[in-house]
Amino acid sequence: MDRFILDTSIFTNPDVYSQFGEEPLVAMHAFLSLAHKTGAEFYMPSSVYDELLLMREKTGVPAEFESVVRIRSPRRFNIQIPAGILYEFIEEVRTRIDRGLRIAEEHAKMLAASSAEEDVGRVINRLRGRYREALRQGIIDSREDMDVLLLAYEMDGVLLSADAGLRTWADKVGVKIIMPQNLLHVMEKLVEYHSA
Repeated sequence: MDRFILDTSIFTNPDVYSQFGEEPLVAMHAFLSLAHKTGAEFYMPSSVYDELLLMREKTGVPAEFESVVRIRSPRRFNIQIPAGILYEFIEEVRTRIDRGLRIAEEHAKMLAASSAEEDVGRVINRLRGRYREALRQGIIDSREDMDVLLLAYEMDGVLLSADAGLRTWADKVGVKIIMPQNLLHVMEKLVEYHSA
């Protein structure tokens, strides 16, 4: 039986949820209805579920969510991950910190050369964008991301996420991945196989 581990991006990223419906809540209902028919198991770590509840505070999460998606955290203290992965992660973080420092230095020089008040605001905004991109894009940058990765690794599950950094690191540790743009098609095929 297939086990799918869900990230919030399945329900919050318009490029993903729009496969199931135009509005987030409608899309979530359609996803849950289809997921129920697949014969597969769907899981979400509790930290990620809490994050989803916060993100969907206004529209809410359908009552049937927990009857289709099982809420389960990884056994963090029992999972063994190869040390090489940890070393690679540390090296990646170090490289990103160095890149962020160079970006900050570059923008500090721009500020020193500029005296106009409007230039200062523009430079700071540009610095924030480039710094965020250098340090956070393409890497696991939250406990929730780590919980999704660890649960998928522990359960030998299939990761469902639109987060490129999460998918990159899932690939590095050998976790199966479905590209988010193929999610609806894969689920429809599972329904066909399950119905046959």
